[in-house]
Amino acid sequence: MDLKDKKERNKRHKKAMQRKKKYVDSRIAKATIEKGLLIVLTGNGKGKSSSAFGMLARSVGHGLHCGVVQFIKGVWACGEQMLFEGNPLVDFHVMKTGFTWETQDREKDIAAAEKTWNKAVSFLRDTTYNVVILDELTYMISYGYLDKATVLNALRERPPKQHVIITGRNASKELIEMADTVSEIADSKHAFNNGIKVQKGIDY
Repeated sequence: MDLKDKKERNKRHKKAMQRKKKYVDSRIAKATIEKGLLIVLTGNGKGKSSSAFGMLARSVGHGLHCGVVQFIKGVWACGEQMLFEGNPLVDFHVMKTGFTWETQDREKDIAAAEKTWNKAVSFLRDTTYNVVILDELTYMISYGYLDKATVLNALRERPPKQHVIITGRNASKELIEMADTVSEIADSKHAFNNGIKVQKGIDY
């Protein structure tokens, strides 16, 4: 590319970025509503909980008080729990039953889910919690372990400035409709499907 072409390209780039800045600035100026967000991270792909805990790290960095409730998980030593459990800004609660295909006991799973949900409700009713993560909650609804209407009502009645992040596959239509932000993570390719074992720090 000669000097003349380079200057012309730079000129076009500057004009394009000026147009983009004007558009972005106008959207920022129009976003004036302040409220607690309900964020749902769903889909069959990997990264839902990882995204939620990334937001937890960001929230802790800002000095926000956070509550975490993990449904299903709890048998393995998960890196996110080891990192955040001792942090004074984070209250961490884990169901500790492991995966449903391991327990193979529906009544036991329901009892554990209800007990764990009571902890989640205590976070959702407490105005001192700025951020609440309900990891793998969608399974508790889709399996019928928790009453959907009860869960939706608790989310609806939470403190108005409290952010809630929910993860898990097969999020219900009602939950998606209620949410402010929904991200569906697709399963394009996964190492486990090619016989590669789960990796510390990547998968747990």
